[in-house]
Amino acid sequence: MYQLVLCTCPTTELAEKIATALVTEKLVACVNILPQITSVYQWQGKIEKDSEVQLLIKTTAALFSSVNQRIRDLHSYDVPEVIAVDIQQGDSEYLDWITNSLK
Repeated sequence: MYQLVLCTCPTTELAEKIATALVTEKLVACVNILPQITSVYQWQGKIEKDSEVQLLIKTTAALFSSVNQRIRDLHSYDVPEVIAVDIQQGDSEYLDWITNSLK
């Protein structure tokens, strides 16, 4: 099963550090970095509004635990967003590329 993992970061520099580590270590096939999103959330009893960077991470369900742990090791947040969504369908050649990138 393929997955799209979502993670937000406070800076582009941290996003690139996490993305590079995950791809280099073959935990993920690809990471897209989307700049300048606005996140509104509740943290420690207060409503917060921050500018963040969104990571779109392509991997497999089998590697999720390792991906999650590596993000937690590198991330600056106490509780980083790490959410996996199963990919129900995709171009077969692209999905094969994901598989081959993780070897």
